[in-house]
Amino acid sequence: MVKKIITASVFLLGTLISQAQTVDEMVAQAKQLEVQMKEQEAFDKDKEILKIQPTQLDALIQASEMASRIGNRQKDKTAKTNYFNQAKDYANAALKVNPNSAMANYAMSVAMGRMALISGAKDKVAASKDVKKYADLAIKLDPKFGPAYHVLGKWNYEVATLNVFERSAAKMLFGGIPEGSLTNAIANYEKCRQLDPGFILNYYELARAYKENDQEDKAVEVLKKALTLRNITYDDASIKADVKKMLDDLQ
Repeated sequence: MVKKIITASVFLLGTLISQAQTVDEMVAQAKQLEVQMKEQEAFDKDKEILKIQPTQLDALIQASEMASRIGNRQKDKTAKTNYFNQAKDYANAALKVNPNSAMANYAMSVAMGRMALISGAKDKVAASKDVKKYADLAIKLDPKFGPAYHVLGKWNYEVATLNVFERSAAKMLFGGIPEGSLTNAIANYEKCRQLDPGFILNYYELARAYKENDQEDKAVEVLKKALTLRNITYDDASIKADVKKMLDDLQ
């Protein structure tokens, strides 16, 4: 009897070790798929991982990021909303696993930011408060994490350019929101550029901020630099098309 129990225990331990190794291999595969710009495949792999190990932090974070990116490419608002809600759910699950993960807080800030951009005035203002909260936390946890500064830059840009209806909603619902400015947006984007010089979307948004701030020479300089960079994400090719269009308009 004792021998059977020992044999069963050894078998169970072996199964758990094998499964853990399999999950680790799957996580590596998912990351490699992202590097290869196969974001839908990476997202599908993350979902496979989470069926086996629902608290796998790397898979939760990547699944959130992939849902935000894939959702942003959808043409239909309902489809966008569905993906962004998934992104929020995955980020929330990641934060439950590790609330002190800079990447998990960043993933939540991105998901909330994407949702804010397709929302009406009331929901946009409500979401914007969370965008700043999670971006600030990501930076606090990892001051050298460039993309979090990009989110904060985007937050400043969007707040600085709120229309009168959105500002009225902010005042009515929350008594206003923290002041955002183009100067702060530019500083945040430049900090991101310093820390993550290959992040093409950051160059495009930085150029928009310079243009809005009547610094077109700076915008042109940034756009020209963006066109020299290597594509890293699936969206980089289309972002470069937007970069070229803005550059043509400014020259």
